[in-house]
Amino acid sequence: MTNNPMNMMFEWMKVASSYNRMTLSAGEVIARRMMMMASGGMTGPDAMGMMMEKATIFATASERAAVAAASGADPVRITAAALKPYSTKTQSNVRKLRR
Repeated sequence: MTNNPMNMMFEWMKVASSYNRMTLSAGEVIARRMMMMASGGMTGPDAMGMMMEKATIFATASERAAVAAASGADPVRITAAALKPYSTKTQSNVRKLRR
């Protein structure tokens, strides 16, 4: 990435757009899981998986951000690296829960 302010703004806007998609997916996942819990449709293994995925994704995101930082990536790339595992998982959860 260059130090051109317009390029930096464009790169941060891509990160912001990805973050917005992730938060929309997360909101849908929360709503669908709440409906499952309220209706008694969530199994014990589902609930445990729901809890365990948080720690796993946090560890993966932290590792990816650390690797990006250690390799000299700029703040945009470090942020994108940390966000990617969360985005991937929330989109995967939405697809799974929509079935």
